[in-house]
Amino acid sequence: MSEKTALFPLKTVLLPGCTLDLQLFEARYLDMVSRCFKAGEGFVVVALEKGPESGTGDLRFSALGCEAQIVDFQQRDNGLLGIRVLGGRRAQVSDVEVAADGLVLAQVQWRAEAEDDNLVVAHDELETLHAALLEHPLASGLGLPPIGRSQQALAYQLAYLLPFSLDQKTHLLALDHPAERLQQITEWLEVLQA
Repeated sequence: MSEKTALFPLKTVLLPGCTLDLQLFEARYLDMVSRCFKAGEGFVVVALEKGPESGTGDLRFSALGCEAQIVDFQQRDNGLLGIRVLGGRRAQVSDVEVAADGLVLAQVQWRAEAEDDNLVVAHDELETLHAALLEHPLASGLGLPPIGRSQQALAYQLAYLLPFSLDQKTHLLALDHPAERLQQITEWLEVLQA
């Protein structure tokens, strides 16, 4: 059996091609980041459905997560380590265990993405919304890569930027086809606007 991968349960969803800034202070996560750097690997962010992010007590989290690749780090003004991660592959987790230091580990099976397609005229409104969201001061510093003509990139970035619930974002992560994601986003936006 292959080596287990470290999980990072958070009350947010990391999506492929999207960034997330984390501030680390717990020894188990500092050790995890050190091991990731040495091995040239990432870890998996999973949506925390129940329990505190500090990892004590009864935790329940999604069995589907996203690989987090460390792309930048710095010591913050408060002395804590700050890292920026970029979402990579989707990960199905199983055989979860908790190590002696409290780090959550699991077997990971990487989920393949469906073939991407180019954006079409029907996606014009979503592209316009995406451009408007990126102009917001909070979004401008996120370092999101350009979407080009990719349905996949547009769907994931909209899922990241829009105020959807944890359950909704997890649902979008679970969908296998970018066109399905864009359709679901469109339907939820119609409900929000009604």
